[in-house]
Amino acid sequence: MMADETNTVVEGVVAEVAAAAPEGGEREGGRGRGRGRGGNDRGGNDRGGRGGRRDDRRGGRGGDDDGGEELIEKLVHINRVSKTVKGGKRFGFAALVVVGDGKGRVGFGHGKAREVPEAITKATASAKKKMVRVPLKDGRTLHHDGKGRFGAGKVNLRSAPAGTGIIAGGPMRAVFESLGVADVVTKSVGTSNPYNMIRATFDALTDQTSPKSVAQRRGKKVADLLGRGGASVAEAEAAADAITE
Repeated sequence: MMADETNTVVEGVVAEVAAAAPEGGEREGGRGRGRGRGGNDRGGNDRGGRGGRRDDRRGGRGGDDDGGEELIEKLVHINRVSKTVKGGKRFGFAALVVVGDGKGRVGFGHGKAREVPEAITKATASAKKKMVRVPLKDGRTLHHDGKGRFGAGKVNLRSAPAGTGIIAGGPMRAVFESLGVADVVTKSVGTSNPYNMIRATFDALTDQTSPKSVAQRRGKKVADLLGRGGASVAEAEAAADAITE
């Protein structure tokens, strides 16, 4: 009887294990799939989190550089681009954006994406990171004439008296309006490519210098530099005091 009872118990346990095995396997498989999905979700969340942190850092730097000021953003050019892949072409958009604070700082950037708003966002972020400072005379025009070149594009920049306005083409006009220049005369020679025109314009703007920077570099006073053109000492000192940049 003891042997029969033992066999009966063993058979019952085996039957329970056999019956429970599929459920356990399904649960393990479910946990495995859950872990896989969870891993993917966590990976996606981590990537999203890192992307969010990068965006926050960009925003933080932009906020520090901008000093909390409102920036002027101008969309210069939108171009549809395509990439040939297996099975056809993949279309996207390229945006060229100019950003400035209207007080002597300006930058440009370009970005590509499948959608226009995302391309503009990328271009704007790139422009904010590459802003440069340009000295302005009386806060309205350039201190001196300049020339810039990039590729086949050539530009000539000339300072102008008050009331002249911005005499410039489309891409160059966007740069000067964002920069805060109110009076300037420009001429573009060669290419009409907006990318090359803007790069040539920035090449000319980066060569701009102010009397204060020149005097400091040469170890002289601003009045000494301004008085070399035949102006009197009083006129030179008055002109030096009137220079704000």
